[in-house]
Amino acid sequence: MSQDWKGRLAGVIGGPVSPFRADLSLDLAALERNVAELAGFDFSGMLIAAGIGEFYSLTPTEVVESARIAAGVIGGRMPVIGTVGLNAGIATETARNLEEAGADALLVMPPAYVSPPEEGLLAYYTSIGNATGLPLIVYSRDWCVFTPDAVARLADRIPNLIAWKDGQGDIRRYQRIIGRIGDRLVWLGGAGDDCAPGYWAIGVAGYSSSLSNVVPKLAMKVADAWRRSDIAELNHLTIQYVHPVFRLRERLRGYDVAVTKAAMEMFGLPAGPVRAPLTGLRPPDVEELHSLRTRLAEMR
Repeated sequence: MSQDWKGRLAGVIGGPVSPFRADLSLDLAALERNVAELAGFDFSGMLIAAGIGEFYSLTPTEVVESARIAAGVIGGRMPVIGTVGLNAGIATETARNLEEAGADALLVMPPAYVSPPEEGLLAYYTSIGNATGLPLIVYSRDWCVFTPDAVARLADRIPNLIAWKDGQGDIRRYQRIIGRIGDRLVWLGGAGDDCAPGYWAIGVAGYSSSLSNVVPKLAMKVADAWRRSDIAELNHLTIQYVHPVFRLRERLRGYDVAVTKAAMEMFGLPAGPVRAPLTGLRPPDVEELHSLRTRLAEMR
């Protein structure tokens, strides 16, 4: 199964934000508009309600309805990847509902409890795999760090586990995991657009782009350089356009979402505020973001 997906997921995966109104209610009409714009580009998949989509602030119903909207807009042109997590009970129920809503695969977030024993963590992922026939992608991020042997045990236990998405950006560790598992899984990057050159160097198939919300043409140029193994162009695009935004994103925890949404609004794209526990941009950071407008506009 995983080899069938390797070609489908190669390149850059889009990931729309979850747009909120001023009262913090989810704006599904705005989501539909944003997904339609992204679907006009040659992404290898669309991650719905994932990290940049503020999964942890959404209700399970909002997650499922977001995927339903995306599946309707995309119409099979690329895989729609829904998101599950929090705990085994919520994740398994949401997985079944996402399958009914038209998702093609599931991204599995770490559980909310941050100190489980390894066996409990493996049981969490296994229960989700048993609850659905959809392909699973484990998202290793934040505190949820795996050894190569632990990844191997998960791959053995879960037949429908097709891919692994790195969210730590530790290229050394990721290369060791890839070396241990080989082509049993599709290897994806998810720590940020700025990690694209490092992911390319160790043979990762593709990565998810939060900047695709703002500058989808940049994501396509990165994908093209990736496919052509043009490391000089890949580095140029990263240094010239990606790093300035990511330096701003690093100012405050959770700023990845806030900066992305503020940049979208700067270009007239509906994004709205962030939900707690995230916070919006501080005034000096808004000014710095606007100073990048001309540079980013080159890629719109």
